[in-house]
Amino acid sequence: MTRTERNIHLNYIGEIALILFATTIAGALSQRIGIPSVIGQLLVGVLLGPALLNWIRPGELLTAGAEIGVIILMFMAGLESDLKLLKKYFKPAISVATLGVILPMACFYIYGVVMHQSFERAIFWGVVFAATSVSISVEVLREFGKLNTKEGATILGAAVVDDIMAVLILSIFVSMFSSGSSQPNLALSIVEQIAYFVMVYVVIRWVAPLLIRLFERLPVPQSVPIMSLIICLGMAYIADLTGLSAVIGAFFAGIAVAQTSAHEEVATNISPIGYAFFVPIFFVSIGVEMWFDHFWNNILLILGMTIVAILSKLIGGGLGARILGFSFNSAYVVGAGMVSRGEMALIIAQIGYQSKLLAPELYSELIVVIILSTVIAPLLLKHAIARLE
Repeated sequence: MTRTERNIHLNYIGEIALILFATTIAGALSQRIGIPSVIGQLLVGVLLGPALLNWIRPGELLTAGAEIGVIILMFMAGLESDLKLLKKYFKPAISVATLGVILPMACFYIYGVVMHQSFERAIFWGVVFAATSVSISVEVLREFGKLNTKEGATILGAAVVDDIMAVLILSIFVSMFSSGSSQPNLALSIVEQIAYFVMVYVVIRWVAPLLIRLFERLPVPQSVPIMSLIICLGMAYIADLTGLSAVIGAFFAGIAVAQTSAHEEVATNISPIGYAFFVPIFFVSIGVEMWFDHFWNNILLILGMTIVAILSKLIGGGLGARILGFSFNSAYVVGAGMVSRGEMALIIAQIGYQSKLLAPELYSELIVVIILSTVIAPLLLKHAIARLE
């Protein structure tokens, strides 16, 4: 290892120490003033990142830590989920996801045309904001004890369906309009994703219970939690290989382990690893991506896009729940839980930028809108939960 590489690693260790200290203080202050602690963690990223103090900058090591954080967060969500409840509310989840994709795409296409974007670029704005990142909503639902309710189950189910739809739409549009050299094979992607969900069923039904039983017999400390992490990371990795989000694999891995006898042991041992270390890094990494270089030059565009991003998902998701019999306040919780865009929208935006489906001069503004909608989403969800109660 060269001296430069050693310095980079030591700097990263210092950044982690700063992140953990700052997020702990911010979480305590957030709870004292009555806002979700995740908001404090996001704002720590904005404060420490390039937008303000510039003490922490995006990098490969921070990104890797954040990726593990969101995977563990969604693994814990799957572990805490009631599979029967998810099955029961799968139909409203389909409705929420469908309207939660159609409405943002239609609204952003109209907005893009008004802002003089070409047909494919206007459509791709809609593709970017059709995505949902449920990881932040999961943390807020868990904090307020609403994860294992009909609203929580609908949000989780809808997020999985939403993710699949967004990936398929992305594949179609990149293959049709991309001017890049590399274009995905849509038919192959669909076959791979179908095969993945067959594998998910096999893992939940047979593989996970068998592996957990085998590792229970090993005379090794923490062998069962280690096996659960292997299942989690393995399913996340394979999901990513098929073009799905890694968080889908992590979520189903959590559901698989939850069906075994080791459920409580795994939850007790994995939760401190995630919530004390990796999850704060994930939330800070979102804030670190925010900057204000051209913010004021395009403030009206950014505000307009942010309003459309929030309302289209809130109304689309809420309407999907309302159609299938949810009360107004329950539908409001579901719609608010779908607003966050997070890493899914960032990934789609990056693919669109590389494929020349997004105007380069508006790419930064689009990123700011994604992050603003992600920061506002937990506040909206907290307000919806308060109304429900």
